[in-house]
Amino acid sequence: MPLAQAFGGFGDEKVLRQIRLRRSAVVYIQPNSSTQGNFVTKKIRIMSRATFKILFYLKRNAPKKNGLIPVMCRITVNGKIAQFSCRLDVEEKMWSVETGRLTGRSNVALEGNRMLDKIRVGVNKAYQDVFDRDTYVTAEKVRNEYLGMGMNYKTLLAVFRQHNEDYAKLVGKMKSQRSYWKYCVVYKHLSEFIRTRYKVEDITLKELAPAFITDFELFLRVEKGHCTNTVWSYMMPFRSIIFTAINNGWLQRDPFYAYHITKEETKRGYLTKEEITQMINGTFKRKNYGLIRDLFIFCCFTGLSWRDMANLTEENLQVSFDGHLWIKTSRQKTGVETNIRLLDVAKHIIDKYKGASKDGKLLPVPCYNICKYGIKQVAKQCGINKNVTWHQSRHSYATTICLSNGVPIETLSKLMGHTSIRSTQIYAKITAEKMSQDMELLSQKLAPMEKFICQAI
Repeated sequence: MPLAQAFGGFGDEKVLRQIRLRRSAVVYIQPNSSTQGNFVTKKIRIMSRATFKILFYLKRNAPKKNGLIPVMCRITVNGKIAQFSCRLDVEEKMWSVETGRLTGRSNVALEGNRMLDKIRVGVNKAYQDVFDRDTYVTAEKVRNEYLGMGMNYKTLLAVFRQHNEDYAKLVGKMKSQRSYWKYCVVYKHLSEFIRTRYKVEDITLKELAPAFITDFELFLRVEKGHCTNTVWSYMMPFRSIIFTAINNGWLQRDPFYAYHITKEETKRGYLTKEEITQMINGTFKRKNYGLIRDLFIFCCFTGLSWRDMANLTEENLQVSFDGHLWIKTSRQKTGVETNIRLLDVAKHIIDKYKGASKDGKLLPVPCYNICKYGIKQVAKQCGINKNVTWHQSRHSYATTICLSNGVPIETLSKLMGHTSIRSTQIYAKITAEKMSQDMELLSQKLAPMEKFICQAI
């Protein structure tokens, strides 16, 4: 039947065709000049699928050290090919060239074939998405669409890098330098993990799966030798990056879904009253060690962290309504306001170093690394057989200075700038001396009752 007759008889079979490299071609039927009335155009869709094939094959020229061979996926569209790694390594004897699948009924074969089926479904969907969106389809477009390298192309390290650059601009204003360093360390570990595990410089967000998260945790534990709490502290910044990607629409599914890691309870160290006295009575050949000792003792009697101590200026010292001198500041880590009454030891240290700082700060505080290393040497020279860290000064304030001397935990929580007493409970430990004092006080209060009961029975 003539084409014009088939579509209503628009005169001659003058056909204007607009062919696209898609499943369907759009055909326009245009009447000749003798046709009366308005210009009429009808279009039909003639199904004409382009040549599209998916092939799985072994990359035999690049075997792994363990003897396994990588499986590749080749996409062919109209004779043009594009390929990518399936992230699957198999034994050559298990591979069927005819079917492009693993043979046998073993768990390895079944799991591998499930993975290949999943890739096939994903590539087919990528083809359909490109087909529906673009005017033509190519093998490279399909591959990039499947790998997440299309219009919304985002990679993990690129997103992480941009986050760190933005974060660096907030350091000293809304963010701390140490938090920024932690993000940088996690980025470094992720970069190394991707290079060693996947042999690439970066990985697309679309490729992130729950297995990536657990494999990275294993890398941190085995290759880097980190303990559970360190792994936990590195996973939190990583999770923050993933949330950023999800919130911006760059990632549809959360690879952290169903992933759990719990921070282990650790024994928080602190210095006893005797150890603090040992440190105060210590003498040092290096003048710098004397300064570091004094700054550590200052933190033991104020509960300030190293960073909050380093940030102090004269403006933070204020006389309160009770006539005493107080430190009024906000913690850099949380932004929570904290007010601490200056005890005599802390006031003496401030007076001792008055005018010694050249940058307008209250105290001449060396950089953190010098203080961190120096306090270990100070403790060693004073005969303190502990792995003393700077943060133990804050624990010592909570336990030895305050709690052991009857300061209620509610008051202590405010002094330390905590928003929850649960945080304070981590710092403050009940010492044997404190228990003895409390039980002695209880015994005194119960003495009349106990005397009566003893006489009665």
